[in-house]
Amino acid sequence: MDTTAEVRSVIGRLKAGDQVDVIARTAHWSKLRMLGNGIGWVESKYLLDGATYQRGEGLLKGLEDSAPQAAGHTSTVTNLRLEPRRDSIVLAELPQSQSLEIFARSLVERPADATAPASGAPHPQGAPHPQDVWYLVRAKPAAGWVLGRFVDLDVPAGIAAYAQGINMVAWLVLKTVSDGGKDVPEYLVADRIGAESVDFNHIRVFTWWVKDHKYVTAYVESGLAGYFPIAVKQMTVAKYYAQPSPYFRLHLIGADGRRYQKVYGLFDTVARTVGTVEGWDSEAMPVPAPREGRVERGRERIKHGHARK
Repeated sequence: MDTTAEVRSVIGRLKAGDQVDVIARTAHWSKLRMLGNGIGWVESKYLLDGATYQRGEGLLKGLEDSAPQAAGHTSTVTNLRLEPRRDSIVLAELPQSQSLEIFARSLVERPADATAPASGAPHPQGAPHPQDVWYLVRAKPAAGWVLGRFVDLDVPAGIAAYAQGINMVAWLVLKTVSDGGKDVPEYLVADRIGAESVDFNHIRVFTWWVKDHKYVTAYVESGLAGYFPIAVKQMTVAKYYAQPSPYFRLHLIGADGRRYQKVYGLFDTVARTVGTVEGWDSEAMPVPAPREGRVERGRERIKHGHARK
């Protein structure tokens, strides 16, 4: 803007990441010297100091080699923050319907001033303190944290029917199969049923039955204490299966607090556990373990908890 007055003109445009020199400030505006030595005014809420900008860029770079756990969009205008806190620095203001890639989830105790009843009465003693759900997202070209209540998930159309009546929180493509010249994805899906403290506690694998052109449930497992990220990798591991196959790893916590990974493979149309690995950082493959969970073979289909042919 050429001035901060009520009547003003746009004299140029800045894009995210442009460097400027601040030469003066008012309560809500900053006077800038831009590239080419142009001078203008911009609302201060749209500016970040250099150190904060670099921290935001670090968040974005840290997601380069990570797989999104889900996709969604903003349900309203919302702030993208540097950390999962209501008082954290705002990196950007996201518009309504902004597309998001979701990478992580965090539960953070809600600030007292955001939980006090309208009457001003204190929080009941002994009652669980309210928590906020935050998502680490990539909203190109930036990354940061947004309040979960401002995010609507966009479940893929092919498996949307399987999200009815259940809280589907993640979906990752394991592989694709060809059906009539079209590549159809097969999915690992994570659900959260009841519990809020974990990222997910239930998983399903959906494979594509070419003959009937529909998804079937190849694997179901519940009772998990799982946390993002879920990792999927295509590999050939001869001791499990001779052909290239998708393997996926879950980050789990046992009843004793032990952190470990459970590794699974999808072998043709059969999904099964191949073993466990201690800790969350190891990329080692486990020693083969007995088959677990419910496995679907051939033309058997699991529907509403029953198998039928």
